[in-house]
Amino acid sequence: MPTPPDSDLGFTVRTRKGGRVEVMHRGRLAASLGGGDARELLDELAQLPEAEAQQLLARLTGNYKRGNERLAADHPRNRR
Repeated sequence: MPTPPDSDLGFTVRTRKGGRVEVMHRGRLAASLGGGDARELLDELAQLPEAEAQQLLARLTGNYKRGNERLAADHPRNRR
């Protein structure tokens, strides 16, 4: 079985008074949903374990690893 993903990717969710849901990544706003999308997200998050919820939020915001991080780190432009 593969190693489970890191359970804390730095995402949090907060619900606003008007029903909007804000997805925060390390304290900064990453996405904002309203209406039916917000309700669906909250329902789905309530059913998922924390690690899977973090992965869902990463996919939702587009902030997830693409597999090329190691290659990018080795590029001469990124060496310091």
